[in-house]
Amino acid sequence: MWYGEAGRKRCNIHKTHGMRDDCGNITALLLRVRDGDRTAESELLPLVYAQLHRAAVRQFRQERAGHTLQPTALIGEVYLRLIRKRSIDWRSRAHFFAVAAGTMRRILVDHARRANAERRPPRSARVDIEDANIYSDEHAYELLLVSDALGRLAEWDSRQARIVELRVFGGLSIEETAHVLGVSERTVKRDWTMARAWLAATLAGSEQP
Repeated sequence: MWYGEAGRKRCNIHKTHGMRDDCGNITALLLRVRDGDRTAESELLPLVYAQLHRAAVRQFRQERAGHTLQPTALIGEVYLRLIRKRSIDWRSRAHFFAVAAGTMRRILVDHARRANAERRPPRSARVDIEDANIYSDEHAYELLLVSDALGRLAEWDSRQARIVELRVFGGLSIEETAHVLGVSERTVKRDWTMARAWLAATLAGSEQP
């Protein structure tokens, strides 16, 4: 949690990015959710829905069709998984959205595995990092390749992998990602550039799993 003027500045993420300035309320509600307060669950959703929706819609942009999983269903599953995790010691709104990004990635990967079992693409299929974060059943293998590559990146540089996860699956801006990780925006920009270059090179030589 952040304190003083610096804390207030970090808490007040620009509303144009889709995140509200309800840090204190969200943190308090998360603590109530952790303690089993079911009323807090319904109070929390309106405060986090916009950001979850933005992250979900990012995965289903109109460039592709063939979605059996829809943004609203994805949001619902992410939210339910998060509020049912009594073991999580919620610390802040930033912590919530960081965990949400990882949860969204796991749900999408699980769905992609099921879809991919029915659609086996050519082993020589090329994956473009710019397109791989747009989900569709027909291109589920791309998400699987990205997830696998992220796992390898995490072994080399865990922060870079976390930045990619927050940006791609959490839909967070550079500023928001810096806030979540507690680092400077310059650091996020540098790591984001390096991670994208590494992933692009890795995915260019990837084969269908």
